[in-house]
Amino acid sequence: MKVKTLAKKFKQYVIDLRREFHMYPEASWEEIRTSKRIQEELKKMEIPFSVVAKNGIVATIEGNSDGKTIALRGDIDALQVNECNDVPYKSKHEGIMHACGHDGHTAMLLGAAKVLNEMKKEIQGTVKLFFQPAEELAQGAKKMVEEGVMQGVDGVFGIHLWSDIESGKISIEAGPRMASADLFKIHVKGLGGHGSLPHQGIDAVVAASAIVMDLQSVVSREISPLETAVVSVGVFKSGTRFNVIANEAVLEGTTRCFNNEIREKFPKILERIVTHTASSYRAEGSLTYTFGTPPVINDERCSQIAASTVEKLFDRETITKMGKITGGEDFAEFLSKAPGILAFVGVRNEAKGSCYSHHHEKFDIDEDALEKGTALYAQYALDFLKEG
Repeated sequence: MKVKTLAKKFKQYVIDLRREFHMYPEASWEEIRTSKRIQEELKKMEIPFSVVAKNGIVATIEGNSDGKTIALRGDIDALQVNECNDVPYKSKHEGIMHACGHDGHTAMLLGAAKVLNEMKKEIQGTVKLFFQPAEELAQGAKKMVEEGVMQGVDGVFGIHLWSDIESGKISIEAGPRMASADLFKIHVKGLGGHGSLPHQGIDAVVAASAIVMDLQSVVSREISPLETAVVSVGVFKSGTRFNVIANEAVLEGTTRCFNNEIREKFPKILERIVTHTASSYRAEGSLTYTFGTPPVINDERCSQIAASTVEKLFDRETITKMGKITGGEDFAEFLSKAPGILAFVGVRNEAKGSCYSHHHEKFDIDEDALEKGTALYAQYALDFLKEG
């Protein structure tokens, strides 16, 4: 098969790019060098592109015949994590590393660009390549959508390299795959006083602690046990001294779910608990709720196309099952505008030390999986467009 042959031909190109991107990671909205290098590679391939959403890029490969438009997405930003791997391509930027596989996503998409660029005659329509910034802040995809990148796009496809899946295996299930990821901030206002005379103050620590505990009942008592949901408080800030009654407290946390109806209800549920619990302790509570990214829900038909693509490229045994994940992915913003699928390509290989979770300081990937990811990007695009 031509795609598979070309992916093998460009395997080292993709690995070299991945290592370069890994050595020079850049945080969300700061992907200046990364964006420049992507542009340089696209220019070498003579693929037209435009810059969007600050450091994002949309490249376009036109086939020789009219048809639908498929968008392939790869994210390009890194994380504020200090790398602890002892490898030749270790991050050269202190405190920043590609600890989630985005370096591989970017390299694979450029590899797919080379494959598709050599197969223009076989493209029945148009392929757009989305190099997306700021995924780790769940902001980049939304910004790209706001700037119109999804206009005229009939389908969208993305790949996430995944450390919990054996290297080379691929998950392409339909339905909910990743959860919504929203944020909340709670302010509790009390009255300061001396720690020895608590009755003269209004203890914000006690009121905020009660709110944390009451929030635990949301999932267990207000949401069906058949649904998956999370309410987590990750930040609790209050107090200045051991013998001072705190006059305020700040809580920060996140909600996760796979059901948009539940997602819409979360702000009212949390606000009710915050205000009423705080008032029961004579304090005042207020909630600021920020919608982050919707759940990733893979389209049934697109999942079927992807399954056919994987079998065509490799074999049926390459397809693996993976449970849905409560982590978030702003690829969902693209899915809100067109049907599509986020595929998970395994990169776990304990023999190579690729066995750490995403966002871990020793996260790394089995680079042999990049060849499969490159082929999957390209072949899915061709197969989707042939659907007519």
